[in-house]
Amino acid sequence: MSDQVPVLRIGQVLLVSIQTDLDDQSVMQLQDDLAAAVVDSGAHGVVIDITAVEIVDSFVGRMLSTIASISALLDAQTVVVGMRPAVAITLVELGLSLGGVRTALTLDKGLQVLEQARGHRMGGNRSDSSIGFGAVTTDEGL
Repeated sequence: MSDQVPVLRIGQVLLVSIQTDLDDQSVMQLQDDLAAAVVDSGAHGVVIDITAVEIVDSFVGRMLSTIASISALLDAQTVVVGMRPAVAITLVELGLSLGGVRTALTLDKGLQVLEQARGHRMGGNRSDSSIGFGAVTTDEGL
């Protein structure tokens, strides 16, 4: 039996924090749940946190790319955050580049990526947050 992955709304962003390795059924359920949540909430961004994921296979890798594509069709940008080096190596070895999927090392950086993407889509580089979090500050040295 697969566990349902919760989809949380924070402002105009949906946050999915995957806390266990996913089986095929869980990934398919996540795809359906997330698509419905994007439509229901009108969210402009999706962050998928895979910090706790230690193992991926080709199916899970392809589904991450598919989830990002579905979200884009529903007018939401997707960022995958927290990828471990072993997961990145496995994806490359499997020949999965996750084309179209944006990545960031941390949740904070992922939210910044969404804010910047939303600002560009809205016609400029906005200093206020367009994803519902208030102003996001960055360290100049990063």
